[in-house]
Order: sequence, then C-alpha cells, then structure tokens
Amino acid sequence: MFSSCSGLERSEREKIRKRNCKGETIYRNQRDRFFAIANPIHTQRPLYPWESETNIPRITKDFFRCKGNSIHEPIASLGDPILDCDGGNRHGLPIIQGQEGVYPILISQLNYIQKKTGKRVIITSGHRCPSHNTYVDPSVENRTSKHQIGAEVDFYVQGMEDRPQEIVALLMHYYQETPQYQNQKEYQTFTRYDKGDARVTIQPWMNKEIYIKINQKDEGRNFDNRHPHPYITIQVRYDTQKNERVVYDWQKANKGYSRG
Repeated sequence: MFSSCSGLERSEREKIRKRNCKGETIYRNQRDRFFAIANPIHTQRPLYPWESETNIPRITKDFFRCKGNSIHEPIASLGDPILDCDGGNRHGLPIIQGQEGVYPILISQLNYIQKKTGKRVIITSGHRCPSHNTYVDPSVENRTSKHQIGAEVDFYVQGMEDRPQEIVALLMHYYQETPQYQNQKEYQTFTRYDKGDARVTIQPWMNKEIYIKINQKDEGRNFDNRHPHPYITIQVRYDTQKNERVVYDWQKANKGYSRG
C-alpha cells in the first residue's frame, strides 16, 4: 500500500506559513556612529613546533657515525668487487685526544650554524672507515681523505640548500664571535686556496684551523652525497689543543677506531 501527502495539504501549509510570517523595514537611526578601522599591520606568523630552534636536535658526535651498510650492492672493479662496511653500529668513531669522536671544531661550527639560521644541518658524510671511504669513492685522490680520521664533514642546511655561500660566511663569522679566537689574526683571516687540485669551480677558503669548500650540484658526487643539492665540506687543518697540524695518517685511519 502506498501513501503520500497530497498537493492540497502542501498548499495549505504554505498558506499558514505566509500568514504567520512577519517582517518590518529597518530604518537608519540619525544617531548612528561610525568607528575608524585601523590599517592592518603585518605580523610574522609564529613558528611551527618543528621550526623552532628548541626543536632542532643539538649535533653530537653520534651524527658523524659512518654511513656504511653491508646491504649495499658491491661495486665492480678491475680486481675484487668493492664491498661496503657494516656501518657505524658495528664500529666506532676515531679516538681523538683520548676519546671516541671527531674533532670538536666540527661539532661547534655545525651547532653554531643551526643556532644562527634556526634551521637543521644535514650531515651527509661524517666519519668514514677505510672500507666505506673506498666504497663511496675509489679514486686515488680519496685514499687519504680526512673523513677517515674524524677531521672532515660534508653537510648542507635544510631550507638553505641553494645558498651555501651564506653558510660559508657564517662559518667565518664564527671566529669573530668565539672568545678563544679574539685578536688572533691567523684564525679570523681567511685566504683563498689557489691550487688546482680542489676539483671545484668556487675557490675554497682557509684559515689556520679549517678549510672550507663548496661542492656544486655537479661536483663531489659520491655514494654519501647522492642528493641533488650543493654541499659544504669542512676539513680540520690544525689541532688547537695539541698545537699541531692535522694530516691524514694511515695508522690513525685504519687502527684508530674500535670494532664491534
């Protein structure tokens, strides 16, 4: 059985609705008052929690652990295939000044960059054990890389990937602001490295303690630096605590770290 409302019932309801509707005209009052609206002022939006400096993790020696991994495919060569290491979970960092880690200036400078920019530093290559160092770049020039002795780091700054020269300027300014370097010209003054073995288009900079190099998007590519960004390399040239030059040493590179 079907039932429905008739059209007559609907029309009756509409008549009742119209009868009950009331309206009145709105007239302007002569005492109307108008208030001036101030011009809008631009305000900086608050940072999201993940953008706040307090949410950027402080860089420690653990950020520099070797990025080797035994699941990486072997690299074919004229001799035996080149195998990667088991990574930083299976071996330690270099022993420097009696402790496992990297040269302190590298940690201090990267934390300084994070503090000044409010952005995260991404370390793409910190310590490399000899096996991983050969795996990422088997060239002859790379055999004496200071990555193996904890005296070199490759990195870029998240959100400033295409502005590496601004980061280099901050690395230099570090020496102007840090008290221990005050009135020490050999640290505060940077010169350009003019030899032809840097393999980069932008001339590197150096002072007594560090050497800074910018690798463009098509420079310095290896298995640790497969990202599409320019990146910065810092090498340690001088140990301020021992008052001696920092140079590659086979014994330190191959025997100077613990194995799990």
